[in-house]
Amino acid sequence: MSALLAMRGIGKAFLGVPVLSAVDLTVNRGEVHALVGENGAGKSTLMKILAGVHTADAGTVELNTGELGSRIVSFTHPAAAQKAGVASVFQEFNLLPELTVAENVHLGHEPRRRGAIDRKAMNEAAAAALADLGVEDLAPTAKVGTLSVAHQQITEIAKALSQGADLICMDEPTAALADAEVALLYRLVARLRERGVAVLYVSHRLREIFDLCDRITILKDGRLVDSVATADITPDELVTRMVGRRIEAQFPPRLPGTETGEVRLRIDGGGNDYVDGIDLEVRAGEIVGLAGLQGSGRTEIAEAVFGITPFTRGTVAVDGRPVRISRPRKAIAAGIALVTEDRKAQGLALHQSVKANARMVLDANARVHSRQRLGRIEGLLASLDLVARGDDQEVQFLSGGNQQKVVVAKWLAAEPGVIVLDEPTRGIDVGAKHKLYSVIRSLAAEGLAVLLIASELIEVIGLADRIAVLHDGRIAGELPGGATEQEVMAYATGRRHDRPDPEGSEPE
Repeated sequence: MSALLAMRGIGKAFLGVPVLSAVDLTVNRGEVHALVGENGAGKSTLMKILAGVHTADAGTVELNTGELGSRIVSFTHPAAAQKAGVASVFQEFNLLPELTVAENVHLGHEPRRRGAIDRKAMNEAAAAALADLGVEDLAPTAKVGTLSVAHQQITEIAKALSQGADLICMDEPTAALADAEVALLYRLVARLRERGVAVLYVSHRLREIFDLCDRITILKDGRLVDSVATADITPDELVTRMVGRRIEAQFPPRLPGTETGEVRLRIDGGGNDYVDGIDLEVRAGEIVGLAGLQGSGRTEIAEAVFGITPFTRGTVAVDGRPVRISRPRKAIAAGIALVTEDRKAQGLALHQSVKANARMVLDANARVHSRQRLGRIEGLLASLDLVARGDDQEVQFLSGGNQQKVVVAKWLAAEPGVIVLDEPTRGIDVGAKHKLYSVIRSLAAEGLAVLLIASELIEVIGLADRIAVLHDGRIAGELPGGATEQEVMAYATGRRHDRPDPEGSEPE
């Protein structure tokens, strides 16, 4: 394979603080190349230099694309990068939701006939581009604003290819995708490789890196650690090089002195339009995992417990007292906290300070507000090892892991007895994940009842004392912590169940 991109000696500083120092990156034509590192390692800055969002302070970028051959480039605008054959698909898509798929794909270079846009030709060209990607269930005439995240991502990729992209940069492309949509992305990446298009792939999900990528470039603290063939490194070795230390045990053990106490959360026959017949107990000092495939009802249980979409059937008790949780304020008053799966949209006020976010729950709820609890916030943030310039720093400028620590702190300030964690490590790096695993263990050791939801089965298996597995809106079975992925998936897919089926046949 020939080199398509060669970035040499790239340096960048913001306000005098170095973010990248002498970084090299080479991507070959038709290669899927992973760019990995902890949050703050410099991955996003390097990608944005390549995309024309930032300009480098030092170093050179050499491209060998199209008919122009090899040349040194310096992009001052994303449009210049696109014209040179470099396209970027960021987590926030650059699409116009009120326009159709075809209109977005051909935006700025629409086919014309007699001076007017030829919509028939545009739709046909978009359909051909989608078919070339192996996508048959996306109509060129569909409004982008009505599409799933996966189909919006496909539209971005088709748009990039229509502009003649030789290199597509993907930033956390599966962060918001369901399992079936991740499989579709895998097929798309394979199709791009077959076409000779290079993919620069940024992800915290190690399985994707080893499934998809040919080579891996590792950054730490803005410097190049190594660039290796995927076949020449193991996941454990990769983690060690990313964080600069060996994580001896990915999941910390149950802390000494942790005791399982009385039932803090009890659901009997809980049901609504999304789940039914939910019987579940979580005790003090216990971590109970909810596992299941996308759409099985995991998040729906969390939202019902917290009063977002309340149970309309069954009963809920907290610390032995029946409660009717019809809205989140009642959940908070009952001592229930919810760390939502989307911290940016649902958990934080991004333009407000660390301090303002950390006291948000207390300020908004008179029943839990007190001077004593406000006084604990600084200590809570310190105990979570928050890395920030100060408590006046806007949370939008924190890493994903530190943003999540602020979310956890704002709930702990209210001194809940039950905490529900929905995808607590989504979008954060492996080092920050390990810290959050320790925090979760500490919460249980302090006597909280922890209900944990995670799409990555290894997290549920590694942390939970018990695992309730959901299938089709019901708890299909329960397993002890440390169960195998195969055992969990047998319940999650409906191949095994503890409940008798309607015919009265025996479980498998």
